[in-house]
Amino acid sequence: MYDTSDLRKGLKIVIDGDPYVVVDVEFVKPGKGHAMYKTRLKNLITGYVLDKTYRSGEKLEPADVEEIEMQYLYKDGTTYYFMDNQTYDQIPVEEEVVGEAKRFLVENMNVEVLLFKGRPVGINLPNFVELRVVKADPWLKGDTVAGATKPVTLETGHQIQVPLFVKEGDIIKIDTRTGEYVERVKT
Repeated sequence: MYDTSDLRKGLKIVIDGDPYVVVDVEFVKPGKGHAMYKTRLKNLITGYVLDKTYRSGEKLEPADVEEIEMQYLYKDGTTYYFMDNQTYDQIPVEEEVVGEAKRFLVENMNVEVLLFKGRPVGINLPNFVELRVVKADPWLKGDTVAGATKPVTLETGHQIQVPLFVKEGDIIKIDTRTGEYVERVKT
């Protein structure tokens, strides 16, 4: 069991039978009364965000969440298939569980799949991925406003804003946490 003093970002706990991850935690010591921990929690299954306050000294149940490195294989309809790198078992993961990660997911990419009681509840991508630009409007001389950007389409079908010099066929690095362009890797 965790104590409230163990609360920190990224801690996984169980509330009413569902796994939650601590998104934010703040320690509050009012002038009168007991110290409290104000938390913002995200349900790992539904994505629902909950604000909850705990009194100092309360006990919290740890979530039995496993993080397994798996390789993304392919998509069939709304189901994504991943292979365990150790056992070579394949598991299907529904599109709702994959969530926003699908914007940067390419075949043969290694990711961490979160399992709660053997059931997939989330996907953790690497912090940076390299993807090919498949559609980009050409850059025209005269479009030289400082910091100017243009939309491009990536091999996953997702669109992002990039600097004007990026062209079709380039491979670019993207930060998966923010969804933003980092740098051009190859032309």
